[in-house]
Amino acid sequence: MVTGNAFPAVEKCSSVGREKHTVVADMDGTLLIGRSSFPYFALVAFEAGGVLRLLFLLLASPLAGLLYYFASESAGIQILIFATFAGMKVSDIESVARAVLPKFYSSDLHPESWQVFASCGKRCVLTANPRIMVEAFLKDFLGADMVLGTEIGTYKGRATGFVRKPGVLVGNNKADALEKAFSQTKPDIGLGDRHTDIPFISMCKEGYLVKSNPSTKAVATEKLPKPIIFHDGRLVQKPTPLMALLIILWTPIGFLLACLRIAAGSLLPMPVVYYAFWALGVRVTVKGTPPPPVQKSTGQSGVLFICSHRTLLDPIFLSTALGRPIAAVTYSISRLSEIISPIKTVKLSRDRATDASMIKKLLQEGDLAICPEGTTCREPFLLRFSALFAELTDELVPVAMVNRMSMFHGTTARGWKGMDPFYFFMNPSPAYEVTFLNKLPPELTCSSGKSSHEVANYIQRVIAATLSYECTNFTRKDKYRALAGNDGTVAEKPTVPPNKVMGC
Repeated sequence: MVTGNAFPAVEKCSSVGREKHTVVADMDGTLLIGRSSFPYFALVAFEAGGVLRLLFLLLASPLAGLLYYFASESAGIQILIFATFAGMKVSDIESVARAVLPKFYSSDLHPESWQVFASCGKRCVLTANPRIMVEAFLKDFLGADMVLGTEIGTYKGRATGFVRKPGVLVGNNKADALEKAFSQTKPDIGLGDRHTDIPFISMCKEGYLVKSNPSTKAVATEKLPKPIIFHDGRLVQKPTPLMALLIILWTPIGFLLACLRIAAGSLLPMPVVYYAFWALGVRVTVKGTPPPPVQKSTGQSGVLFICSHRTLLDPIFLSTALGRPIAAVTYSISRLSEIISPIKTVKLSRDRATDASMIKKLLQEGDLAICPEGTTCREPFLLRFSALFAELTDELVPVAMVNRMSMFHGTTARGWKGMDPFYFFMNPSPAYEVTFLNKLPPELTCSSGKSSHEVANYIQRVIAATLSYECTNFTRKDKYRALAGNDGTVAEKPTVPPNKVMGC
């Protein structure tokens, strides 16, 4: 009988000259630092099933843990699968797997095992996790050629909560799956982290174990295989059992607090909203010197504030920082958001001539805010700026917006946007920082011969430099096609996400 002591540590595995080699690796505890898959099941439970499904999973987790450690590893995992997936639409699981999980998986990538895995020409992952949960990340993000995982049972497009034969891929089931996939060919390298991985590691020409080390640090963001620009989901932090409990306990309290904060922002005069927010735990930091309000009696056109886009609340926090309501043009927001908004919002029609005429008219009435990215981005990147605004006025003031959330994201691509402001204000102490930059000098505007694209790109670079962000050429269509399979147009009521989604 082969024991774990027969295999050296992964640190002793050379990654040089492996271009023609085949590697087979486990996932939890091997490619990932964390040995527990609970946080990822919890993400699927919350994002696709809501807080009640997360509560069900949390209540089932002690039984799963007891079975896993003291009876059967397979039985423990089956409990997690049933509690998470039973009755859930397969399309919803696939959606979360592509748009939500990669962000969290990538933040836990093991440096040594990833170096070996990435050096090989053919890559296979053998995991006890449901294949439907991990395949998108492993193939699209880590470049895996083959993913062998537990297959979940389905009926009429919904998961039954049970698993298909041969059951959960642990122990000998992993070895059998590997033998079936590779037939008589022996993989060159096998990577695992626990005694139940030994059967499949023994089938490889070389075997290495990844030992648990609390001091191991995940692969740095700048060294990831591909940058995380687009991702979805409501949860900011990985839901460990303790964090999951806090989310469940906080949700009803947070929702009531969010309603109170939204009511304060909608009903109180804008000059006092800043102080009301502070009293209710919402922090607003203002930097720079904003321009004074335009005097309508002089006939002067209003100022166009060019804002980076973090959430749909950007124009509201701009108004809060200024102490006066500023109208905003938007690409698409839900009807509920329009109703509760304390400022005037006007939808763009996506027809260039119509939108240009409307923006000019609004500027004649006063100051106006626009987010030329057209959609939000959570990561430190700025999407491409639409250049239309630069053709309409020379009164341009760039505004760098940045926010901080500790529990919930205030944006979504897959879900209903009507809940976006509620989720933002459900955070215990959400914060916004509004930085007013210098008004664009006349020589850098279109009236001085600059093209609209030159002006838009210059403002994008100025805001990016202020925030230490990176400029990109991605657009709203790129984001929504990646995360939700549509162009980002908001329906009047919640809709079911399409079956096919793609995320990074």
